Parts: sequence; C-alpha cells; structure tokens
Amino acid sequence: MVKKNKALIIVDVQKAFEDKKWGERNNFHAEENIKKVLDIWRDKGWEVIHIQHMSEKPGSVFYYKGEGFTIKDIVAPLNHEKVITKTVNSAFIGTNLNEYLKSINTDKVVVTGLTTPHCVSTTTRMSGNLGYDTYLLSDATAAFGMKDHNDEYIDAETIHNLSLATVHNEFATVLNTQQFIKSIL
Repeated sequence: MVKKNKALIIVDVQKAFEDKKWGERNNFHAEENIKKVLDIWRDKGWEVIHIQHMSEKPGSVFYYKGEGFTIKDIVAPLNHEKVITKTVNSAFIGTNLNEYLKSINTDKVVVTGLTTPHCVSTTTRMSGNLGYDTYLLSDATAAFGMKDHNDEYIDAETIHNLSLATVHNEFATVLNTQQFIKSIL
C-alpha cells in the first residue's frame, strides 16, 4: 500500500492584512495558532505549502513589489517549503496546487490562513470538491467586518462563524487547533 501524505496549506498570511483599510478583525490569535500547527508539521517532516496572493496593480496592498506581499514572519516559509502565488481567491485556480498535491501523494489537507470568507473558504471548498480529506482550523483563520448587499454592516465574528458554518460537514471538517492536535495528529 502506498503511503499517503498530509499537507498543511497556509493561505495569504501576508502583511497586506495589517493595512487599516480592512477595518475590524476577529481572532487576533490566528497567526499564533497557525504557528502551533506549523511547528508540529515541521517537526514531523510533513508537507507545508504557503499560498501568497499577488497583484500586479501598484495600488493594491498585495502588489508583488510592495511590503504587503510579504508573508508574515511568524509563519515565514523555510527554504525547502513550497510557495505558490495566486491571483484569485482559490489557491487551486491558475496554480499547480492540485497537481503538486497529487505528485506528493496527498490525501489529507489542512487549511489555515486569511481570510475566512474569501481565500480560505474558497480554497477549502475546492479542496473538498477535488476529493481531499479536508480540515479547516477555525481559530487558525480570521475575518474582517464588511457590508452586505443591503449596505448593512456585519461584524467580523459573525462573518467568520457563518463562513465556517457554510463549509463544515459539506466541504471540510471544521475543528479548532486544539481539537485538531488532539484528535487528528
């Protein structure tokens, strides 16, 4: 029997999300929780994949020549770790992520990163749809408050929780970091 591998995907933990333009954020411990899992992953020698959002527009906080493009130090990639850049919400669209996961014989994917309602949930949905046993760590991601289609403000915690609810048991298993460490690792 061929050994299956696990992959930790860290989505868009970039300095761009420190910009004040985003407004109110929940879960200020997300990066610390990602780091906890990352440290375990590295100790075990498992696959770590960093996803980095890239814009070619000079005015974007994700502009590839700007400070915001940089991955935050707390989870900065090591030289041997895979870094994939993307230009849309899903880490699977326009990249070689799916091909890479297949090439390393991955069947289990753990998704963490920023932000819950955008790139994290989109990547999680695609991972589940592509057949990976997918886990999303609820406290290793975060959201920002935003206005809905009726111009009504929805706070960051509500956005975060609704985003998690829409993927749980449909595209992924949602666990917090401690639950994941105790039950899966």
